[in-house]
Amino acid sequence: MRTASITRNTKETKITAVLNLDGRGEADVCTGCGFLDHMLELFARHGRFDLTLRCDGDIQVDAHHTVEDCAIVLGRCFAQALGDMRGINRYGSMILPMDETLMLCAVDLSGRAHLGWQVTLPAEQIGNFDTELGKEFWAGFVRNCPGAMHFNQMAGENTHHILEACFKGMARALRQAVAFEPGFEDQIPSTKGTLI
Repeated sequence: MRTASITRNTKETKITAVLNLDGRGEADVCTGCGFLDHMLELFARHGRFDLTLRCDGDIQVDAHHTVEDCAIVLGRCFAQALGDMRGINRYGSMILPMDETLMLCAVDLSGRAHLGWQVTLPAEQIGNFDTELGKEFWAGFVRNCPGAMHFNQMAGENTHHILEACFKGMARALRQAVAFEPGFEDQIPSTKGTLI
């Protein structure tokens, strides 16, 4: 089983996380930010990743450090659990409908970090969550599990639905990308011979 365990402590956040890429979608998450907890729980469920994550952050300031640092840790967990990425599909994509929203999410675990974010969020806040932090989360993730991640909004009016479609869609795209390609479990999916 491909697992990772990471602890990261700074003056702004203290985070511990355990990830199993080959899980059943079980999440035990507490970040102090309710909307982020919701997003990480559905991310785990739709990716079939088992995730335990605890964060003690400076949410009395705002949720920025908590969101960004949780993304950093989650990205590092993925990178650690994947190792040299031998045998994986590498690519994954999902067009995810959620009510009026339609989101295209695609990933290439190439070792080269890039975030494509073609997402329009009508509302600046969902509860006390600053919606611009959705992009910050995925930027933090992709810098620490290097690859190309693209989010392309094809339709959507409700900000909650749009961000939720991003997390669900990318979870399912990652699920495809990290899955083993039958018959090629011993090969690096690149003509260069390395993805790291």
